[in-house]
Amino acid sequence: MARIIIAEDDDLVCEIVHDALTKAGHIVGILNNGADALRAIQLKNPDLVILDCNMPDLNGMLVLREMRKSPALYDTPVLVLTGRQSERDVDLAYYQGADDYMKKPFDPDELVFRVADLLQKPRSKRS
Repeated sequence: MARIIIAEDDDLVCEIVHDALTKAGHIVGILNNGADALRAIQLKNPDLVILDCNMPDLNGMLVLREMRKSPALYDTPVLVLTGRQSERDVDLAYYQGADDYMKKPFDPDELVFRVADLLQKPRSKRS
């Protein structure tokens, strides 16, 4: 069981991700904007973070950048789950420090698999 924070402003996506991950035994918190997500991540120090790129107040890439600057959050695995489809967006996410990247629409079972995979790998092998 892991503590996971989802930063996503689409209610339907939040519901799908939440349901899939709670059925897999995880505790899931949802925030719908980047600024609130970053504050929660800093306070709660979750086991994994799922970020959308396009969010109000602070986009997912800026949240990710701030996490990677923080010694306390540097090793926290981050999965980017977004509608951005270009290879440039994928490359940018990995450059900013993402550990995995999934494009919407997505398969909830694949999401659960990737989350489990990220939670099992030490940070040095994720990057």
